[in-house]
Amino acid sequence: MPRFFQGIAWLLPFTLLVCVVVVVPLRMLDEQGLPRYRALRTELYKVQKANQRMRREVRDLQQTVQRLRSDPVAVERIARDELGMIREGEILFQFPR
Repeated sequence: MPRFFQGIAWLLPFTLLVCVVVVVPLRMLDEQGLPRYRALRTELYKVQKANQRMRREVRDLQQTVQRLRSDPVAVERIARDELGMIREGEILFQFPR
């Protein structure tokens, strides 16, 4: 190898090191880097919380459906409270508010 190349053989690794030291932090702090990661992590946390809340809601609704399918008292309560139905022979009294 010529003497010229032996003298500058260190230049390529040094140049790569300098580029890495400069470019990596710039890329991390770029709007597509660390701030975006943090924003996505926050969004993921919110979505996971919403999913948990929806799972609880679905479970509660499934329990309500099961009660309505198997419990005649629950069906009657809904018919009376929400639909305003009464049994045959009952008298409904309405009072002004």
